[in-house]
Amino acid sequence: MSKLPHRTGPGRTYFISSATWERPELFRVPKVAEIVVQRILASRDRGAFQLHEFVVMPNHFHLLLTPGETTSLEKAVQLIKGGSSHEIHKETGNHVEIWQVRFHDWMIRDGEDYRTKVRYIQMNPVQKRLVERPEDWPFGSACGKFVMDPVPEKFKS
Repeated sequence: MSKLPHRTGPGRTYFISSATWERPELFRVPKVAEIVVQRILASRDRGAFQLHEFVVMPNHFHLLLTPGETTSLEKAVQLIKGGSSHEIHKETGNHVEIWQVRFHDWMIRDGEDYRTKVRYIQMNPVQKRLVERPEDWPFGSACGKFVMDPVPEKFKS
């Protein structure tokens, strides 16, 4: 059975989720979670995508991003997962499998869909009872210490 291709088109915005291999909470270790955060930000800073929101949870991440004009959705996720795996292995000396092979994507349809996904990302640490307020979670955009790209014009209302 062949893999289904992800639909990637210029200017489309996606909600992305990916989890650790067999779901261990590898990112409960702050230094490991920070590696994933830094890889997300570095990939964005290199122009692979615009980053609108993100959260790194103990065993998964969620992103709201718009791929760059020359970057496919698959390549954007590969930069994050492959780069963070390399850094984690280098930092910890442990070469366990980090990520599930696949990722889940949802193309954002409209402003309401966009706002729903933003709220989901921001509230994920609260829903999982890791913090009381979204801004208290240090590994996500809701904490306010990271510069995010603006809401795409077509989703503003």
